[in-house]
Amino acid sequence: MLFTKHWVKIAVAAVALIIALSFVLATMASATPRTVAPEAVRISQSVPASRFSALLASLRTDNASHTGYLRKLFHHWIDADSDRCSTRAEVLIAESKVRTTQTITCKVLTGKWYSPYDNRTVTQATLVDIDHVVALAEAWRSGAYNWTYSRREQFANDLGYGPSLIAVTASSNNNKSDKDPAIWLPPTSYRCTYAASWVGIKWRWNLAVDSRERTALKNILSRCGAVSVALPRRA
Repeated sequence: MLFTKHWVKIAVAAVALIIALSFVLATMASATPRTVAPEAVRISQSVPASRFSALLASLRTDNASHTGYLRKLFHHWIDADSDRCSTRAEVLIAESKVRTTQTITCKVLTGKWYSPYDNRTVTQATLVDIDHVVALAEAWRSGAYNWTYSRREQFANDLGYGPSLIAVTASSNNNKSDKDPAIWLPPTSYRCTYAASWVGIKWRWNLAVDSRERTALKNILSRCGAVSVALPRRA
């Protein structure tokens, strides 16, 4: 009897040790960064700016004021493909100039991101915002006020068109806010790309432009040659 009790105690201790080791290993794994290579899917070919001018001409004009915007009406960031990486993480990985490090839960920690809004390069993900080039509030005013919740979620997490979401410094994103190109523009060197991206996004989602916005975009694109922005497909 004493012999049996002795082995029972040993078995219980062994099980406890296995459980403890499993917990420690799981904790270490969740804290250990893993490295992921940047994706190449966001590279665009050169397209004549006149193609985007034509898209701009096809957009409807809406100068009305559409109130009622709330950020929570655009659900983000989601994990659309269930790979544990949110939309934010997907963009950070895709746009980093070097391999990113991240936790096992796909929280991106480091990389190298160039912010075209202020010509800065940063390496800490905490300093980076993912900008909706056409801001959520701007989308609302341009037609999203009439969308379903599901379509607004799709817009807010659009990984199907590279120009829709870009990594920029948090400070420059705050400066841009929800302004349209009639009010805010990035540095001159990036304006052709920005204008083409803006038009492409608005056409993709069948959003309207107001008169001042149209004029600003038309003037920019008229001075551009080719832009490295892909032509959009309808969402």
